[in-house]
Amino acid sequence: MKIAILTDTHGGIYREEAERAGFELLEAPFMVDGVQHREGRDLGRSEFYEKLESGASVSTSQPSPGEITDAWDKLLKDHDQIVCINLSSSLTGAYTTMMMLCSEKPYAGRVFPVDNRSVSITERQACYDAKKLIEKGYDGAQIRDILEKNRDQNLIYITVPTLSYLKKGGRITPAVAAIGSLLRIKPVLEIDGGKLDAFAKVRTMSQAKETMLNAADAALKGRLGDPEGTDSRIYIVHSKNQEAAEEFLLEAKAKWPKSEFYVEELALAIACHTGPGALAIAVERKLREAEN
Repeated sequence: MKIAILTDTHGGIYREEAERAGFELLEAPFMVDGVQHREGRDLGRSEFYEKLESGASVSTSQPSPGEITDAWDKLLKDHDQIVCINLSSSLTGAYTTMMMLCSEKPYAGRVFPVDNRSVSITERQACYDAKKLIEKGYDGAQIRDILEKNRDQNLIYITVPTLSYLKKGGRITPAVAAIGSLLRIKPVLEIDGGKLDAFAKVRTMSQAKETMLNAADAALKGRLGDPEGTDSRIYIVHSKNQEAAEEFLLEAKAKWPKSEFYVEELALAIACHTGPGALAIAVERKLREAEN
């Protein structure tokens, strides 16, 4: 059985990497001052952040139903099944759209949207996990089920210089909005199950990093059941904040010397909502296939 993996660019996978890995891409669309751009295709990072910091109006959207079915039709010409891995259903309507479309002929029983509530780097990793499962002989339905059963095995903690971008995009809960009304407060937010919510209020970046490290440590010791991080991956993620990310990486490595680390930059369609200067840590237990 030949199975394709279809993903979007929210996970930071772009055309060159997708071609190398054998993934098919739906490039995430976003608008800048009324002009539509496609992630990884026609707007570089430097130009994007220049526009964002100059006060450009930005918004995001999802691929149209026609774009989705066009991608499916193309893949089903030479594949038996498609596994679709996208941004968490809590943050986009793409999953709901795909679920409605895949119940129709000729997609029923051949296209399997996955709602493992992944965001950013965890979405990217889910694609590589799915690739390994294909190589082991699992079919589309089994891959979907394994990924979804592991969807509570990651947490993300993020701090942003300002909540204004999240507020513009309508991505914050009342609890997060309440933080924004406090002066000189640096918020630490939690992404759990794809949902963004308030976690802590601190005054400095140093306190924010300490809070995120302690929260990640509690997640590893608690829900993930991996106190030393030996069976987990730890990601440092940022938006136009490379120097701070590299410093944060050193702190994380000192705390969990036996873990596996990665540093990544947020996809632009997500940076639309965080703005520049975001810094995050994600902890994720490696896929536990045997338990499924």
